[in-house]
Amino acid sequence: MALKVAVLMGGQSFEREFSLESGKLVCDALTQAGHKVVPLDTTKELVPTLRSERPDVVYNALHGKHGEDGTIQSLLEFLGIPFVGSPASVCHRAYNKDALHSSLAKYRELTGDAGIASWPQGIFISKDAFLQMGAATALDLVPERVIGGYPMAVKPAHGGSALGIHKVENAEELGEAILDALSYDDAVNIEQWIDGVELAVSILGSGWDAHVLPPVEIVPKRRFYDSDARLNTDQVDFFCPVRPASLSNDPAEADAIRAEIERAALEVYRAYSVRDLGRIDMIWDGAQAKCFEVDVSPGMTSRSLFPTACKAAGLTMPAVLDQLVSTAAGRPAFER
Repeated sequence: MALKVAVLMGGQSFEREFSLESGKLVCDALTQAGHKVVPLDTTKELVPTLRSERPDVVYNALHGKHGEDGTIQSLLEFLGIPFVGSPASVCHRAYNKDALHSSLAKYRELTGDAGIASWPQGIFISKDAFLQMGAATALDLVPERVIGGYPMAVKPAHGGSALGIHKVENAEELGEAILDALSYDDAVNIEQWIDGVELAVSILGSGWDAHVLPPVEIVPKRRFYDSDARLNTDQVDFFCPVRPASLSNDPAEADAIRAEIERAALEVYRAYSVRDLGRIDMIWDGAQAKCFEVDVSPGMTSRSLFPTACKAAGLTMPAVLDQLVSTAAGRPAFER
């Protein structure tokens, strides 16, 4: 059935240009699927336009602040317009990279499942603590609070596209890395630096009907998969599905490890109650799948990891997006 789909893109976050690229791909794919598409930026005219256009459903192609933190989702819930993706409460929690431990702990308590997903250990400190309460004078304590000490990952506590992330090798680099991370956000995470096979595991569906797409192996040609590498495909190689030899020289063991990686991704996805689609970013460290981010609004550009996984699974973007908007448009009002 042809639907009128409003595609939200652009916005005012640091990821605006990336969002515009995602929105264009989404618009093109939905048009190919036979839907009427209304592309919209999130200006002050957004709500009046949505009320006058009366779309059947909204696809959110916004990234970063307002697009992934629950802002646009809570607005759409208020307006009563169905939309693709997770509800506001889920987005708000997933946007906080420090919430993984509590989300998994609560999920395991409710399900009685010991679980297999793990996460880097670290600390969370706000900008106000650094700039107004003197936390900057206590950076000598950081190596004691982060398991393993240096090297460490310093990153904004919220946001995506690896903006503001640093690999810190020593105390001399720590202060500058924190200040840069805080230029993107009002808080910072300082955590274990995990070496291993970097993976992006995309998932389609909701709850126990969710299913994993082939994991994408990420091999940067520089120090790590930073924001520059995410925007410039010349700086990174992708392999989808993950190469068995990257996991183990024994084919049977490699298959078992891949299955464990996929189970860990599903555990995190369900622990957060992610709906419709998402991506779990993780590193296989040789013993465990260390999950470090939940993306509720995966990129949809030609170089993004979600479309890459769909292609490897034999799925076309028009078909995937058609299913997503049709499912969202058909939800009962209390689930929107």
